[in-house]
Amino acid sequence: MYLSANRAADAAQGIHAPAPVRRRAVPGTVLALGLVSLVTDISAEMVTAVLPLYLMAGLGMSPLAFGALDGLHQGATALFRLAGGRVADRTRRRKLVAGIGYGISAACKAGLLAVATPWSVAAVLAADRTGKGLRTAPRDALISLSAPPGEQGRAFGVHRAMDTAGALLGPLAAFGVLWVAADGYDAVFMVSFCFAVLGVVLLALFVREAPAPAAARPRLPALRTLAGLPGLRRLCLTAALLGLVTVSDSFLFLLLQRRLELPTAWFPLLPVGTAAAFLLCALPAGRLADRFGRHRVFLGGHALLLLACLLLLGPLPAGPALAVGVLVLLGVFYAATDGVLMAAAGPLLPEELRTTGLACLQTAQALARFAGSLLFGAAWTLWGPGPALAVSAAALATVLTLLSLLPSTANLPLTPEN
Repeated sequence: MYLSANRAADAAQGIHAPAPVRRRAVPGTVLALGLVSLVTDISAEMVTAVLPLYLMAGLGMSPLAFGALDGLHQGATALFRLAGGRVADRTRRRKLVAGIGYGISAACKAGLLAVATPWSVAAVLAADRTGKGLRTAPRDALISLSAPPGEQGRAFGVHRAMDTAGALLGPLAAFGVLWVAADGYDAVFMVSFCFAVLGVVLLALFVREAPAPAAARPRLPALRTLAGLPGLRRLCLTAALLGLVTVSDSFLFLLLQRRLELPTAWFPLLPVGTAAAFLLCALPAGRLADRFGRHRVFLGGHALLLLACLLLLGPLPAGPALAVGVLVLLGVFYAATDGVLMAAAGPLLPEELRTTGLACLQTAQALARFAGSLLFGAAWTLWGPGPALAVSAAALATVLTLLSLLPSTANLPLTPEN
């Protein structure tokens, strides 16, 4: 009663309470793509969780060869990323191009059942990465185009959180399959294939794309236009330099397993800790990037990766504290870098070139990580795992210091308005 009387008195005097600020609802396209990514990541992470042991322990692949394969995972899809991005922009059929990519990856999960040598597995995985290369930029463009510039980090954070829920469930599913069937890699691949097919069905049924305008669109010289965007150039430079000195999570899991002397059957659980940290931090990291600057958060994420490497190199005894520290830092690293990089690039790009521009950025990062995995695998083979990790950590610290000091990279867009 007292509050009602006060409000009536205020109204009589022309005083009106400010309207409550309502946060914009997450676009339906983001949620639908998040669901597709959740199911697809269950499929992908089931394979990824067992792949290092399957290849190195089961098929006898050397660390150098595994480094080459891991690099192939990262960088062999560069041309397909660019081609898929350009086709999606020219045709305005981003959903269709993404669906083709999801379909190729699903077929490759079945293909793993038919191969049994290291390099035949590598060929199937290269085809799988081709599918990922085709779908990633169109999917991220659909997310970017569905959210306003000031909420790009939040939109990508929601999507990455749902995506990472799948990454959390995938290793658990692989662990369950291996627990029931010893050395049951074929069973893992079959269940993975079923989830991949479900992801394609969900994309077809629930993801909606705005129809292309009927009016003819001017054909822009895509690469020339994108090359003329200084913000995109600096983002590509930053992503490439840091990608070159980023230690793959597969190698970090193998190093952690050695330190902990973890039984083979428990190895698929290592990515679960990382995925849990990623899941919890993806949305907060996106909001933090929107508010305080996407470039700062991106560099800060790599600083956390450096700290994870130092924990593995340090005197901390093997045990739960070491495992939790490394896995959580790795998960927060991904939360602060994966979607944040796309959120930083989206507002810089014109709508008609959004997919191509994101594909260029992803390609620069993927090629750099491809080279980085090759170099780390060679260093492991020549010097052993400890010295290889020490050199990589020193290189990462050097690049982070350089990027934080150079004006050309320090002035990367911190918010959509810049």
